[in-house]
Amino acid sequence: MSENTQHHPDETLGILYAGSTYVVWGFMPLYWRLLSDVAPVEITLHRILWGALFATLVSLARGHFRHIVHILRRPRTLAALATSSVLIAANWTLYIWCVATHQLVEASLGYYLTPLVSIAVGVALLGERISRLRLGAIGLAAIAVAAQAFAFGHVPWIGLCIALSFGFYGYVRKQTAVDALDGLTVETLLLFPVALSAIGYWAFQRTGGFSPSHIGRDALLMGGGPATAIPLALFSAGARRIRMTTLGFLQYLSPTITLIIATTWLGETFTKSDAITFGCVWAALILVGLEGTHSRLRRAG
Repeated sequence: MSENTQHHPDETLGILYAGSTYVVWGFMPLYWRLLSDVAPVEITLHRILWGALFATLVSLARGHFRHIVHILRRPRTLAALATSSVLIAANWTLYIWCVATHQLVEASLGYYLTPLVSIAVGVALLGERISRLRLGAIGLAAIAVAAQAFAFGHVPWIGLCIALSFGFYGYVRKQTAVDALDGLTVETLLLFPVALSAIGYWAFQRTGGFSPSHIGRDALLMGGGPATAIPLALFSAGARRIRMTTLGFLQYLSPTITLIIATTWLGETFTKSDAITFGCVWAALILVGLEGTHSRLRRAG
């Protein structure tokens, strides 16, 4: 099967944006571990609350207030962003729960599965064509995922939910013609009333994690806003500049970093199946790299 190779002038920038995002996300479990005494759902709501405030301030500083209002007046765009906001909120909560319950290896499986979801979406829904080398890479990636699933001895529902929620989030955002940060601002604003109500209730009941007696923890919860908004804006900017298939393979960066951190720093077990997974994944990435080199040489010739 041949691939219709097209030149994307800003694809390099898109790869830089998306690649940087995945590196940051790979190290994020270390940040969330500092909030291990706060419930995952509460952390997610704080990410939404402070992320909305941060993104709104940045949008105002950019002079994009009219853009935000325009988006809010477009029902179809608003519906798409409402869908993506629910998908990403579910993804955040599940991932933080994995950090809190020492299940980062299975969370990493989810992010190994995500590229397969992205590639499948790109081919099935966007009509993207795929080369033989990428087909081989997909086969190796499938072997890697199967090895991890076999090691668990059960259907890896955590990984599947993480993969589907984030894979379709990327698809929805790619199909929504809005500026990356504007879209993120609207996404978080849509969930802002829920987050503010819940956090306000917990504060009134004095049962929440945000408390004047824990300034350090409060700062970490507030810092989760910028720590969420900046990488996600970069991801959205990158996703709109590159093909879903390219985006799919870049997504291997984050779970690889996270899996290394989980097994070497956080004490989770590194098994023989993990070794097989890494071998297959890096072999897949080598195939993709060879395809890119071949395509550049062909264009140059």
